[in-house]
Amino acid sequence: MAGIYIHIPFCKQACHYCDFHFSTSLKKKGELVEALAKEIQLRKDEFKDVEVQTIYFGGGTPSLLTNDELRLLIEEVYKNYKVTNNPEITLEANPDDLIGTQLSPRAWSLSEVEVQSRGLYENYRSIGINRLSIGIQSFFESDLKLMNRAHNAEEAKECLSVATRHFDNISIDLIYGIPGATNEQWLKNIEIALSYNIPHISSYALTVEPKTALASFIKKSIVDDVDDEQAHEQFHLLKDKLEASGFVHYELSNFGKEGYFSKNNSAYWQGKPYIGIGPSAHSFNGKQRGWNVRNNTKYIKAIQQNELPIEVETLTITDRYNEYVMTGLRTIWGVSLDKVEEDFGKMYKDYLIEQANVFINQHLLYIDDKHIHVTKKGQFLSDGIASELFKINLE
Repeated sequence: MAGIYIHIPFCKQACHYCDFHFSTSLKKKGELVEALAKEIQLRKDEFKDVEVQTIYFGGGTPSLLTNDELRLLIEEVYKNYKVTNNPEITLEANPDDLIGTQLSPRAWSLSEVEVQSRGLYENYRSIGINRLSIGIQSFFESDLKLMNRAHNAEEAKECLSVATRHFDNISIDLIYGIPGATNEQWLKNIEIALSYNIPHISSYALTVEPKTALASFIKKSIVDDVDDEQAHEQFHLLKDKLEASGFVHYELSNFGKEGYFSKNNSAYWQGKPYIGIGPSAHSFNGKQRGWNVRNNTKYIKAIQQNELPIEVETLTITDRYNEYVMTGLRTIWGVSLDKVEEDFGKMYKDYLIEQANVFINQHLLYIDDKHIHVTKKGQFLSDGIASELFKINLE
């Protein structure tokens, strides 16, 4: 199994918390889409004997692309790679792009949105898109304004009312730990999401990344700092509420109903190979990690000259062990002791067990069927625990 990730580096406006690569100018959108299509062609030999099972449009805001632009990129994948029957093809989208209305702001009814959106969803399905990942983040106006999202709370609800009529496989993003958002407000966010029968929810703690507007606001005391203790509480409120509603907490930040786990993201966590297309996109083939230049102009220029603007790092056995421990602890599948011994050697297995015993004694980890898992108590701390299980790279 392999996946192709396509990064669309454009947004209508900059969210205050985001440090991903994007541009709010769409002037070079056409050129960049052509470059994406060409990079897909240039890298076809990397997956000669591997079947592509997932195509993922991430960003940025992929829903800013036209249907013709999306079709071009999907067709290029099919032309140049072996694609499985019925691959998972995901489009990340913002609510304001999916309601598909050009009426004056707030002057429309749900029926009008339904009529004008129907063609949009039909077009998506016609080119093979079968999964939507919608960036809701919150159903509260105060949260959305703090984050500088392009949509408002009403648009978030209208979008889901219509999208769920046309797509079965939908995921939404929600953010917890937002300054000023109470636990009661967070529970209301979850309840609203559940009311739309969404089968998959990705939820992340708000993090303060350097050089973002949010970091600047906090430094200037314009916005309160993130409260880690409250974020911890809201994580457990989320976990308890979703599990009680039939969701499986299959990865630290992801909850899905049976049959609706993200195939794309699950492949990442299980160490499957993937190609990242587009500026700033990352790739992995099992032994090497690569990343494209984080600049639209430099990316386009290189591709036009038939050059791949990519830096490549060959991972040592220790690097690969550390990555497996990090990703494995975040998932319900855990870290397989047999796999560690088979892939990295007995020395790594013995080291892992020795380091893990400290956390087992603290009831943060446990071993079941030769797999190391985090306990409910340790789940929110899994990344920190994983770092303590890392082996220092002395090679």
